[in-house]
Order: sequence, then C-alpha cells, then structure tokens
Amino acid sequence: MHTQYVARKRARFVGCNGQRVNIPFGSILIAEDGFLLWQGEPLCVETSENAHTYFSRNDDGQGQRRGELVTAILGRLAMPIVDDKKLRAQTQSRWDKIWADSLCKKYRRPEHKDYWLWSHEFYNAPVEDLCYIARLVGARV
Repeated sequence: MHTQYVARKRARFVGCNGQRVNIPFGSILIAEDGFLLWQGEPLCVETSENAHTYFSRNDDGQGQRRGELVTAILGRLAMPIVDDKKLRAQTQSRWDKIWADSLCKKYRRPEHKDYWLWSHEFYNAPVEDLCYIARLVGARV
C-alpha cells in the first residue's frame, strides 16, 4: 500500500524531472520509494520543501485538515516583515511557548540546537497534535 497525499493548495513549481507542474487544490498524489508521484511520474522527494509546502499526508482522510492546521501554525509563527516591536514581541512569545512545550519538541529537528526547524514528522503529525499546537500559538483554524 502506498502513502497518499493531497494538495492542500495549488502547487506550481518545477518538479524533479524538470517539468513545470500546476497541480490543483485537492488533487491526490501517491508516495512511492520516497517520491511523491503526479500522474505516475516522480514530482518531488517526500521530505522536500515543496512536499511540505503544498501537500499533506492523507492516509487517514484528514489531509486537508492537516494542511489547514500546518498552514495556520506556520503563519502564526512567522516573524512580521514590518519593524514593529510589539508584533515581534508577540511572535517571540508564541515561539517561547513552542520551545517550552514537550509535545512540540518531538516535532523539532534535533540537529539545530539554537534554531527551530520543524521536522518531517510535524507535517505528517496526527490532527490532534496539530490542533494542540494551533491552540498553543493562538492560530485560528
């Protein structure tokens, strides 16, 4: 049995075969041998940034919800572009909660001691864990 993924938003990028793709929201993809396949052809590595940005694991039928939660969490933790001390402090406060939380720690890439990078497991986490993290940072989903 292959792992199933769903496009959580329209995916437009150049795939690993050099071809530009335009994959509609809600499209179903299959993972095989570490690659996501689109129309039977390798598209990107299952653990790649493109996979994490556009697709969510859907074996449990919760792919769209998982994608909404991941998107909301990442958006809530994004540092504001504007130089607003209050907004930066609020964002840092949310990150402080992430750093201190034991559930969140299991989704952190361990090779970066002083910087938080979400692991591949975060993007595939159970919906319940993602709901918890979303509530922790005040994401609206």
